[in-house]
Amino acid sequence: MRTAGITSRAHPLWLAYILHRLSGLGLALFLPFHFWILSLALTDPARLDGFLAFTEIGAVKLAEFGLVFLLAVHMFGGLRLMALEWLPWTPPQKTLAAGATALSFLIATLFLMQAV
Repeated sequence: MRTAGITSRAHPLWLAYILHRLSGLGLALFLPFHFWILSLALTDPARLDGFLAFTEIGAVKLAEFGLVFLLAVHMFGGLRLMALEWLPWTPPQKTLAAGATALSFLIATLFLMQAV
């Protein structure tokens, strides 16, 4: 019985499953903090300005890249999941899905390069 679990975890789609879950968890942890920062624009603009100055640090910009990447991974993972459930997959569709994933990585990298 244990061997079957190891075999299923070796499948590439298991990695897609884990990436989708972890990216969703990361985004769910980030959103309350994001909304709190946005609320500072209405409640304490001076504090918001201080936080925005903090975001100029290189490590923060790298974290922003990570967030954009997580968003792209989660979005395309969700699209992949919907396509698996609703569409009959053909090899060209798999190629398009891989291309979409590569494009999302490219866009996230461009955001990083612009921020640096």
